[in-house]
Amino acid sequence: MEIGIQSLVQYETFGHEADIGIRGFGNSVEEAFENAAKALYSVMVNVNAVQPQTVRTVTASASDVELLFIEWLNSLLTLTDLDRIFFSKFKVKLEGTFLHGTAWGESFNKVRHEPNVEVKGASYHLLSVKEENGRYVAQCVVDV
Repeated sequence: MEIGIQSLVQYETFGHEADIGIRGFGNSVEEAFENAAKALYSVMVNVNAVQPQTVRTVTASASDVELLFIEWLNSLLTLTDLDRIFFSKFKVKLEGTFLHGTAWGESFNKVRHEPNVEVKGASYHLLSVKEENGRYVAQCVVDV
């Protein structure tokens, strides 16, 4: 049985005009949200260099799962802006259109984290949360 490359990929970024698209894959919507958050932070820093030393929680609600995805990402960005913490590990639990998330990371280190571009926010452009070929995909374009 051949395993497709997409079944192994957790997240990816893609170019989009002046902005950047992010996409998270998972065996559940929660896992796709977690991996999309990792994609988000991979745009800003070397996410593999961020140590999970500090924990923050996020709660959000929205009228549907796609809007909840945007709330999740923008809540993480707000924490980064307020506390200058970059995250690399995520856990999401969904109960309908209510999200309880946990993010682990550390204070920004200019040398070790290798900064790239600043993400201003997650947008509704190309927003999608859906099942494809037995895996879930959560994606949007982020403003840089």
